[in-house]
Amino acid sequence: MVPRYARPAMTAIWEPEAKYEIWFLIEAHATQKLADLGVVPESGAKALWDWWKTNPGIDVAAIDAKEAVLKHDVIAFLDWVAEQVGPEARFMHQGMTSSDVLDTTLAVQLTRATDILLEDMDALLEAIERRAKEHKYTATIGRSHGIHAEPTTFGLKLAQAYAEFDRCRDRLRTARAEIATCAISGAVGTFANIDPSVEEYVAEQLGLVAEPVSTQVIPRDRHAAYFATLAVIASSMERLAVEIRHLQRTEVLEAEEYFSPGQKGSSAMPHKRNPILTENLTGQARMIRSYALPAMENVALWHERDISHSSVERFIGPDATITLDFALARLTGVVDKLLVYPERMQKNLDRMGGLVHSQRVLLALTQAGITRDNAYRLVQRNAMKVWESDGQLSLLDLLKADEEVAAAMSAEELEEKFNLDYHFKHVDTIFDRVFSK
Repeated sequence: MVPRYARPAMTAIWEPEAKYEIWFLIEAHATQKLADLGVVPESGAKALWDWWKTNPGIDVAAIDAKEAVLKHDVIAFLDWVAEQVGPEARFMHQGMTSSDVLDTTLAVQLTRATDILLEDMDALLEAIERRAKEHKYTATIGRSHGIHAEPTTFGLKLAQAYAEFDRCRDRLRTARAEIATCAISGAVGTFANIDPSVEEYVAEQLGLVAEPVSTQVIPRDRHAAYFATLAVIASSMERLAVEIRHLQRTEVLEAEEYFSPGQKGSSAMPHKRNPILTENLTGQARMIRSYALPAMENVALWHERDISHSSVERFIGPDATITLDFALARLTGVVDKLLVYPERMQKNLDRMGGLVHSQRVLLALTQAGITRDNAYRLVQRNAMKVWESDGQLSLLDLLKADEEVAAAMSAEELEEKFNLDYHFKHVDTIFDRVFSK
């Protein structure tokens, strides 16, 4: 975790104190259920809860000192708790194994992290929707291969982003449900020394569901799907970030990141206003995606359990969620304060002498009785003159002067094909599809 790219609420989930608190709750709830079943005395569960109500906090340093000797983090924690609670602590961890604690804790941490990410997604979607509706009919040029294609609106660009992030939110909800499982099944997952009802009770207390079948560990296909979902969200985030970066290029300059008073863009060139936030988002997206591959490689463990996944998850659990939380908040800020320049959009639309209307003329010529191949040839030969003039010539003027074109279409008919509003007649339909869910 890099503090520069971290926010407190998400970081707190992964702090050692938070982890050890979850460990204790798992152990205490399990002991409580065992007491209810008559497996251990009620005094064992009561002693744990009495200490928990009055304890001054988790002594991380003391636990770490024990682990340095024992070389086992869960045993170090259990020994420390036993020292605080006293003899009744001997009933803790009955029939359980370390993975019961570790895997269930990771599930709690990931579900809590996902709840924050879902809030982030809601904030981002709200910002995109507001800006999309603000620019619903702001005309701009659509580009394919980076080249002028046909007119669209800036609102439609943002509506596309909204729809994509709305799908991402749905995927994140699914990922949360899939990761929120609890395993308290003991060695190799057979429940030989602990009743399945203990697992169900602990799961309920922690807001999880019981893992249908574990092999001492929760199957890692769940985690692979979870981190893959975060990777997809990162890719969608990068897609919007790259679009904004392109629009901010000097030659385009149709939109740009907010440039705050006192901000400086370059140590050498005082005139610079660089898309630093969206460039940063591109880099963070690369990192978030990189965590998906080791999560997938964690799926294939030896037999019922090994710990090759453990070191991986100590990295990717905090880093992926903390980074995505920061990135989504940053992207929301970029969208919220994005500077949009409709006049420049119109200028770019007009820059190539009407070439953006070539398809309408092509279709009209075919409807006038000219074969598609000949219609394409007629429009293209005039369009290339405009292209080579860098937009100094007018496609409409050239078409009017083309005898073959004029024989098929009148000047008035040609002029009608250069009406910009034609392209926006279904904007309402698209917006209804996107925002009326």
